[in-house]
Amino acid sequence: MHKTTISKHTVEKITKRCGRPHPFDVIDPAKTALVVIDMQNHFVAPGFMAETPVARDITPNINRLADELRKMGGHVVWIQNITTNTRESWSNYHDYLLTPDRMAKRYASMEIGAEGHALWPLLDVRAEDAKINKARYSAFIQGSSELEPHLRARGIDTILIAGTATQVCCEATARDGCMLNFKTLMIDDACATESDEMHSNSLNAFYQNFGDVQTVDEVIQSMQRGLNLAGQKGAA
Repeated sequence: MHKTTISKHTVEKITKRCGRPHPFDVIDPAKTALVVIDMQNHFVAPGFMAETPVARDITPNINRLADELRKMGGHVVWIQNITTNTRESWSNYHDYLLTPDRMAKRYASMEIGAEGHALWPLLDVRAEDAKINKARYSAFIQGSSELEPHLRARGIDTILIAGTATQVCCEATARDGCMLNFKTLMIDDACATESDEMHSNSLNAFYQNFGDVQTVDEVIQSMQRGLNLAGQKGAA
């Protein structure tokens, strides 16, 4: 997993602004969704064009967090990137930011039903979980996916972002989640990208302006505090 550096400046800035280092240190799990971004073969499996080896390392952490959240009454959503029906609507990305060869490989790999679209087989995906396709980096941007109405219908107000790549689809989705008024956390040791530096830079930027960054252990503790608080209120 990544060796993450959250700067002293970042922690001081957050603590000064909200009075504590973690703004979302009490979480109601019943209103929480773990949104797992792009943990599919195209990004995780060896030999694929966008292979991110650290994504294989974080798989046990994602599975553990998903299991704990389900036990506490929360919801798990597996997001899969697709290229189906994007040739016109997202043409500039493919035509200008990729070589013709890489464009063709990307289109083919993540068509619905292609091998690159399939979730990494070591993920613990359960029948009660949701699987949602997205057609852009952010799962929330207009035209990308049905994630927002899916979460609203379930009364979700808090999202935990995990998956790959930290500074691309994870951060893009997390930033838009904040803009849509979800309490948004990026989970440090459940996100992956190509280097420790990219990972740390992304988390520092997000943490300073958009939401919270916690580890798997920390967010489980935050959800346990939420359960304890709900129990205290119920007993009163």
